[in-house]
Amino acid sequence: MDTFDLSLYLVTDQSLSKGRSVEWIVEQAVMGGVTMVQLREKNISTLDFLNKAIALKKLLSLYGIPLIINDRLDIALASDADGLHIGQSDMPYQIAREILGYDKIIGLSVETITQAEEANLLDVDYIGLSPVFSTNTKTDINTPLGLEGIATIASFSHHPMVAIGGINVENTPEIIKAGAHGVAVVSAIVSADNVKTAAQQLKRVIQF
Repeated sequence: MDTFDLSLYLVTDQSLSKGRSVEWIVEQAVMGGVTMVQLREKNISTLDFLNKAIALKKLLSLYGIPLIINDRLDIALASDADGLHIGQSDMPYQIAREILGYDKIIGLSVETITQAEEANLLDVDYIGLSPVFSTNTKTDINTPLGLEGIATIASFSHHPMVAIGGINVENTPEIIKAGAHGVAVVSAIVSADNVKTAAQQLKRVIQF
């Protein structure tokens, strides 16, 4: 995929979906303005993960929205997803790129200033700044970067940046102003009573 829009990036979590299917959540979110979707499910079998990926790929293709798979290179390949998101302790970027090819999107999580500097040496498609603020959806993370951390990384990073961690309608404008190209959210959309409206409200405050 030649181009992609990081502005409103949804990360799934079935455990926070209040019993609603991932497919339903994703479609409602896309109708509300979500521009990218990452399938991140830590507590399901490989078969279930693959089936969800295939279903989401089919759904999102109708809307022209990229599907990114979290961590699992095998699932990304088997589902023909649009890309892969990796963390600092996942598959090394160079190997993932060699296997996936250059027509796929690869994003890399960055948790410190040093990691952002090191990412400049890689031709990843985007970096995910994690976490911006403290969050309950990820516990194995470093000290929050804060708005100052976003601004510092924005001053030297060669890559588009999406911020994740503790993001909501109130703090999104500050995150964009600090230099992020978009926000990635989990519970702000996945756990919302009205998923479509929650996405619309976030989309409205993302201004460049």
